[in-house]
Amino acid sequence: MPLLRQRRFPRARRSVGAAREFAVETLLEWGCHDRQEDIRLCVSELATNAVLHGVPPGREFLLALTGDGASIRVEVRDSGGGVPVVKAGGLDECGGRGLLLVQALADDFGVTSHNPGKTVWTVFKSVLGGALES
Repeated sequence: MPLLRQRRFPRARRSVGAAREFAVETLLEWGCHDRQEDIRLCVSELATNAVLHGVPPGREFLLALTGDGASIRVEVRDSGGGVPVVKAGGLDECGGRGLLLVQALADDFGVTSHNPGKTVWTVFKSVLGGALES
């Protein structure tokens, strides 16, 4: 049976750090150490995008982590419109490379559209240490 943890976060900059902390706590509980930093960085990028671009004012975004023993799936769902686009960003630009990093670090990456909103998801191949044996 897969493991699942999820939490809603308000549209606020402080939610990005709280989402990272929630993800790391979850991974530690599940005994996942090998991809922790990759997942932490990707959660940070996806949560930042949800706060800055995806969540209408007054709404929340949802962070969900699912572990099945062989992989960890990270999903960030918001009710904002549009579909995120991976772009390289120019040398003079200060931002815009977050999804490029996510795409490079994750084993799989995509966007699922909803009405309203979307889920941006990533998958990381990882072995969960003993968490699924209980």
